Amino acid sequence: MKWTSKPFHALSVSALALMLVVTGCGAKNNAENGGAANKENAGAPSDNSGKDFKIGMVTDGGGVNDKSFNESAWEGLQRLKKETGADVKPLESKGESDFEPNLNQMVKAGYNLTWGIGFMMNKAITTVAKQNPEAKLASIDSEVDAPNVASVMFAENEGSFLVGVVAAMMTKTNKVAFVGGVEGDLIKRFETGFVEGVKAANPNVKVEISYVGDFTKPDLGKAAAATLYNDGADIIYHAAGGSGNGIFTEAKDRVSKGEKVWVIGVDKDQSIEFGNDITLTSMVKRVDEAVVIVSKEVIAGKFEGGKTRLLTLKDKAVGLPENNPNIPEDVMAKVKEYEGKITSGEITVPFK
Repeated sequence: MKWTSKPFHALSVSALALMLVVTGCGAKNNAENGGAANKENAGAPSDNSGKDFKIGMVTDGGGVNDKSFNESAWEGLQRLKKETGADVKPLESKGESDFEPNLNQMVKAGYNLTWGIGFMMNKAITTVAKQNPEAKLASIDSEVDAPNVASVMFAENEGSFLVGVVAAMMTKTNKVAFVGGVEGDLIKRFETGFVEGVKAANPNVKVEISYVGDFTKPDLGKAAAATLYNDGADIIYHAAGGSGNGIFTEAKDRVSKGEKVWVIGVDKDQSIEFGNDITLTSMVKRVDEAVVIVSKEVIAGKFEGGKTRLLTLKDKAVGLPENNPNIPEDVMAKVKEYEGKITSGEITVPFK
């Protein structure tokens, strides 16, 4: 994991392990999906350390049931409640106009920590933080320059490289695709990592790129997938939030008619929601883990405002799910080989 107060500098893996112990993190520090982490800790008794704390989150337009990173963040807060007794609550945003009002609602209600989920909330979190210097806020996928905001970012480029390797080795048409939501630095990291992974594993495979311009419109994702599948792509990796759900719908329709196409999910193990018949694998981000870690620091009186953490493949914060029934052993062996090269520094995946 890397911590910054601008610019980034690295912490050792042993330091990460120590932090997890200090914060009382009960989940396995691996790339399991958020649901599995919840099940693992469902029976863990609460230590009641957070019983006097209120910790909330404001979603972006995807809402808590986006089957992606908002849902993962909410699962993290639910786990926090079980483990510490903290009072947790989500506020769903329908669009950008809701970001500031929702953040302010939690701040004015005396929440000890308010999470803003998604890079599109950067401006709103910055504004609310400056207007309320005594409040504590935290951001997922956005680096906020304010002393009372803890920012958490992920090396999506590294995890995306690995699913790019999978796509390159498993395509039957030598054509795969990436579908993004809204273009920007964050989603470009997914795209760049995926393209680099495909090139490394098989430079003869062509990668088609498509952006739908929204994270909340499944119909746009479905339409993009239809075009890409019609053009010969047989595997689509998405980083499109709720819009990506439409890609799974299109794949399901085609598979039901005998066509063999795949989707690579994002943020969570999306096979849990959409099934292994169409989900080749997923690029998992442990948003739930980040939410638990920072929230427990607030409860312990160790809030790290004004700093940014970069959670990487070396921290096991990004990567493939624990279970990958659709990936053959030889492909998984190659994934592990590249994973070792990335974590050792032999390969540096572009962070842009």
